[in-house]
Amino acid sequence: MIPVISLVGKSDCGKTTYLEKLISEMKRRGYKVATVKHDVHGFDIDKPGKDTWRHAQAGADIVCISSPQKMAMIKKVDQELLLEEVVDYINGVDIIFTEGYKREGKRRIEVFRKEASITPLCTAEELLAMATDVKIYDHVPSFSIDDASDMADYLIANVIKQK
Repeated sequence: MIPVISLVGKSDCGKTTYLEKLISEMKRRGYKVATVKHDVHGFDIDKPGKDTWRHAQAGADIVCISSPQKMAMIKKVDQELLLEEVVDYINGVDIIFTEGYKREGKRRIEVFRKEASITPLCTAEELLAMATDVKIYDHVPSFSIDDASDMADYLIANVIKQK
């Protein structure tokens, strides 16, 4: 089973910026990485008038577009899928990072900056690790928010190698 790690944190703490660093570091080391971004507001990747949009407007329940460089699938759902259901669509990678799934029960890395918040989102018991600019919990591994290389070392040794 592919390990799933959720990057969590309060608004404007730097989750996306840190995740970009972590993805780049894992890729640099030769790992295959998938990400899942949770958007509570909804999203739309189809452009009105384009063929895939027209297919969906005509009633298709699933619309796929494929090219030599990438593939995308848009599936209509009656209700939001659980993270586990979304992850079931992903294969061929070494690790899956999520952003925005705060309460799905996956192992969590909290991104925390002291200038963005006074207190962390999670308790120590809820965390695998922290990416931070200040030590919060004594028994939670903490890594620099500015550099993802040590976090990558930790994930490779404690998450990927144990899968």
